[in-house]
Amino acid sequence: MGKQNSRGFRPLSAEQREKTIGPSLSFAASEAYKLLRTNLSFSFPDQTGCRVIGITSSASGEGKSTTSINLAYTIAQENRRVLLLEADLRLPTMAKYLGVKTAPGLSNLLAGQCGGTDILQRSGLNKNFWVATAGDIPPNPAELLSSQQMAATIETLKGFFDVIILDLPPVTVVSDAIAVSKLTDGMVLVVRQNYCSRAQVSEAVRKLRFTGSRLLGFVMTGSDMARKGYSRSYYRANDERRHD
Repeated sequence: MGKQNSRGFRPLSAEQREKTIGPSLSFAASEAYKLLRTNLSFSFPDQTGCRVIGITSSASGEGKSTTSINLAYTIAQENRRVLLLEADLRLPTMAKYLGVKTAPGLSNLLAGQCGGTDILQRSGLNKNFWVATAGDIPPNPAELLSSQQMAATIETLKGFFDVIILDLPPVTVVSDAIAVSKLTDGMVLVVRQNYCSRAQVSEAVRKLRFTGSRLLGFVMTGSDMARKGYSRSYYRANDERRHD
């Protein structure tokens, strides 16, 4: 079992990670992501073409990467081509979660070490769900993400996908997410229950608004509110039915 961090949370084991993504999600979690997918669709009622959505958090460990994966998977279930682009070049996790190659990835592309098609991989969760990992950890992630090459990369990829999900670093820890936010159609802030402080969330919102980012909403992780009372029995019954 993993060592606890300063907030008392243990990192997920490989087995636990598998249970928190894609088709292994519980009924309650699956329905929550479908609701998120629906809510996001109402955020772009008149937009045509590819939508670029950034996923960030106020602190590390809040579940932004699993949220990115599950949102991409849920959208792909609607027969839309989705790319999950890992733009967290400092602490990449997608290769570990999805069992794909670490490199070449986004950093290698931005550094001119490979071509655009070289970084695209099948996620293994849905035929419409593609992933591009962060690649090799560079010495200058902020510079790469704020470069013209990054903007050109997003613009090129928009021609091949219906939705691009950007998994970004925590917004209050480094400036990377702010640098990339201008390339998105909107940002989603992931907040883990009983984990970060109100001040941290407020600071994250302030930074996003200061740069003119469109804050689409919040996703709360680590909450069991949906499983209380009558709902708890309902979700458990459906979980069991799915595995019969």
